[in-house]
Amino acid sequence: MRSIRLRILAILVVLVVAGAGAWQLLPSDEENESPITVGTSDEVTSLDPAGAYDAGSWAIYSNLYQSLMTFRSGAVVPEPDAAESCGFIGEKLQTYRCTLRDDLTFSNGRKITVADVKYSFERMLRIKADVGPSVLFPSLKTVVTEGRTITFNLSARDATFPQKLATGAGSIVDPTHYPDDKLRTGNQVDGSGPYTLTSYTPGVAAELVPNPAYKGALKKTGGPVDIRYFDGSEALQAAWAAGDVDVTHRQLPSEQLAELDPGATDMRVTEADSAEIRNLVFNVRKDSPLSDKRIRQAIAWLIDRGPLVADVYRSTVDPLYSLIPQGYIGHSTPFFDAYPEPDPKRARALMEEAGAKLPLPLTFAHRDDDANKEESAELVRQLEKDGLFDVTEKAVEWQAFQKGYAAGEYDAYTVGWLPDFPDPDTFSQPLVGRDSSLHNGYVSARMDALISATQQYSDRGRTSADFKELQQLVGEDVPLVPLWQKKDYVVSKQSVSGSQYLSDGTGIWRLWELSWI
Repeated sequence: MRSIRLRILAILVVLVVAGAGAWQLLPSDEENESPITVGTSDEVTSLDPAGAYDAGSWAIYSNLYQSLMTFRSGAVVPEPDAAESCGFIGEKLQTYRCTLRDDLTFSNGRKITVADVKYSFERMLRIKADVGPSVLFPSLKTVVTEGRTITFNLSARDATFPQKLATGAGSIVDPTHYPDDKLRTGNQVDGSGPYTLTSYTPGVAAELVPNPAYKGALKKTGGPVDIRYFDGSEALQAAWAAGDVDVTHRQLPSEQLAELDPGATDMRVTEADSAEIRNLVFNVRKDSPLSDKRIRQAIAWLIDRGPLVADVYRSTVDPLYSLIPQGYIGHSTPFFDAYPEPDPKRARALMEEAGAKLPLPLTFAHRDDDANKEESAELVRQLEKDGLFDVTEKAVEWQAFQKGYAAGEYDAYTVGWLPDFPDPDTFSQPLVGRDSSLHNGYVSARMDALISATQQYSDRGRTSADFKELQQLVGEDVPLVPLWQKKDYVVSKQSVSGSQYLSDGTGIWRLWELSWI
């Protein structure tokens, strides 16, 4: 089950063949068993899947943990992984049942049972970490087990429930090592994914080796992989230039991405359409200066995506005018329709109507890394240039930043978003639903009803009209302003194969696809 390819070296082996008096050429096989080094500027918030809902954490979860379901690269329908089979019971889409495989063990050798699956879900919902994934399961009422079956009872129809099971939120953990009421601490992992973790230094490196006990959807597991975490895209670029990493993903600097040549002979470049997006999010709580939607609408009239796209990101992103990006069912352009171009006069009129004293003080925060600094400087410039806002900018370390916006410490903040699964629901419930992962205080009964309406049908084409109405409401209430949509880039050395399968723009990192040539 190893995917490292054999390199047949043309080595002339000189042998004296007794009695033959001749030279004989014999082949010699050599296998490169050294780890492939993958570099990223993403960060792991927590090794405990109940405690994180971010790209860096979920990327490693998809290798160390196993969920009942999983996605093959490019697939829109999940398939069983830790489960033998899964499906809805009846037509109400409120009861979902899986049968667990009978040959699974955690990496510590302990056999996995349905009780462990039940524990993992109930624990995640019970802990309800501020930056955790419990927001994905607002309708999960009970988890019932019998024999090898796990039955999920939902309080409302949710056709996307199977897709949610296939995410990092569905990771199965060992109850003997993961406390029932708090997150696990330390740098150890006990999962059943295709890899095991042999070493981990937060923010620096993770060493992974294939898990020989893995059983599931994958027909093969890969070779050893070392992940190196860098403090920003410039540091990642320096490591790539020095040859210290074999593969880079998320993210080289924009100027480097803009100059990449897919036809280059000294590297492999994969450029794929992606649904990674970036939003300017507003704190709409009553004690925030942005609690009045007229002021948020004013900001929407000030935002100019042109300089962000062309100058900051060197045209490696596309402007985004909707909550749901291009390529997804129901995509529309409400922010282009309502705010087609920057108009400071309309912005001023809205703020005066709201009774705001100008310039209005505003605290704007972003993650403290070089990838965000230029973007943030441009956004601050746009907000201040017409004398409507007086912005205090804060660059905050990633984990502190997440806790800060969850606690309502900032008036506005920028957050990137990767889809959890290939369905527009991944942009609605987690971002603008009640108790959203953005923690900005936005609550709308109409929005909740629209989200519920989009979850009614397994035929996702029937949801298009509801998603368009949902996006229209976002344009009216403006709990956030969409900024851009980005392509996905993976760059690797020519000596590495499989890098084109590493990412498909979702949260899954397919490290098992990487191998030496």
